[in-house]
Amino acid sequence: MPAVNIALTPPPTPQPSVDHLIQAIVSGESLDQTCTTDLAAAPWDFDARPGYGPGSSMGDVVPTGAPRQGELPVSYREASEEELDERIRAAKETLGDRVVVLGHFYQRQEVVRHADYVGDSFQLANAALEHPDAEAIVFCGVHFMAETADLLSRPDQAVILPNLAAGCSMADMADIDQVEECWEQLEEVYGGLEAVDATGRVPVIPVTYMNSSAAIKGFVGRHGGIVCTSSNARTVLEWAFARGRRVLFFPDQHLGRNTAKAMGVPLEQMPLWNPRRPFGGSDAQTLEDARVILWHGFCSVHRRFSVEQIAAARRDHPGVRVIVHPECPMDVVDAADEAGSTDHIRRAIAAATEPTTFAIGTEVNLVQRLAADHPQHTIFCLDPVVCPCSTMYRIHPGYLAWVLEGLVAGEVRNRITVTGEVAEPARVALERMLAAKPATASPEVAAGWENAS
Repeated sequence: MPAVNIALTPPPTPQPSVDHLIQAIVSGESLDQTCTTDLAAAPWDFDARPGYGPGSSMGDVVPTGAPRQGELPVSYREASEEELDERIRAAKETLGDRVVVLGHFYQRQEVVRHADYVGDSFQLANAALEHPDAEAIVFCGVHFMAETADLLSRPDQAVILPNLAAGCSMADMADIDQVEECWEQLEEVYGGLEAVDATGRVPVIPVTYMNSSAAIKGFVGRHGGIVCTSSNARTVLEWAFARGRRVLFFPDQHLGRNTAKAMGVPLEQMPLWNPRRPFGGSDAQTLEDARVILWHGFCSVHRRFSVEQIAAARRDHPGVRVIVHPECPMDVVDAADEAGSTDHIRRAIAAATEPTTFAIGTEVNLVQRLAADHPQHTIFCLDPVVCPCSTMYRIHPGYLAWVLEGLVAGEVRNRITVTGEVAEPARVALERMLAAKPATASPEVAAGWENAS
């Protein structure tokens, strides 16, 4: 599905803002709860510190050498919401078709209202392709998304990330050095990883989720693998099983597990690879029997959702329809009525013809926006604690104004560039994904399951 092309002017009545709600909670005007009161502070208060920012999991450790954002000039830090809004509009009007602004579904409302397109990471990267004459692509998302846009855009187009500190803890959980070491250890178990067996398949095919670094996408491209999104994960796994006896899936264990389980792969054939332990913490026989090797990664936002929250929603809202993202843990996906990507959730709500109560298990900014867009329904976030994606939240209107006004002045700020040696194989992995077509349990896939050894 394409990204959503939205109007460039705001609605007459501003939509509810997660930021405003958090401010109200901290000031005592709202009785709701937030995971940390630090979210009420501006992101530049945390830019100089290592970490993913307020609201991140204590277990999310930023890699050494992760990008840091320099100090934002005081004129942006002290500007009011209204002033920043006007400065962004003025800069966009001046730049015209020279710039396209992309806003991820999980961005705060104060940023999304200025986006030319709203969508998930891959939808937005493709939306940029619709503007080959634009000099700059401003990606209001996180680092790996801007990298993907750079991979798909023209070399002379500048891809800009408004805040360099907007990383992704899940993407960082698959470090290229750890993945290379994993590959070497798998070769010790399986022998030559490019050796083709009697069925024409290699021992293992690497598959990476779109939520990964360009370096990881490049690794996958070099080793015969492919990229997937939450929308096409099943199609991609079918593609991989037709070419390999096993799949190494990273960085999100939950998307891999939920997708493979729905395809009939037994849980005992999906060992978890812990990169901090020899052979991922598994023995040789377990790896030999494996069909999907899952990397020990996860999304901190989607890991917050629980079966208990679903039970509470059903108790308090009889007849509620529960939809969760496939990055949620397996027991949550199993307890929900359905699971699907952010775009699936958006389309499912839009397709409901009768007033319905929806409990949604995904990032709260999107849930708030869906509730405002569909007032005929009752839509709420499964997690009653307001806790937005910590890294998405680091994109603030102040940073957006700063990079746009820089372009007006002829200065490109915070450009994201993927080097050629990484970009070429990463594009190959993306192109394989685009070429993959859905299949219904092809003979190769069925044979792969039946002949697993």
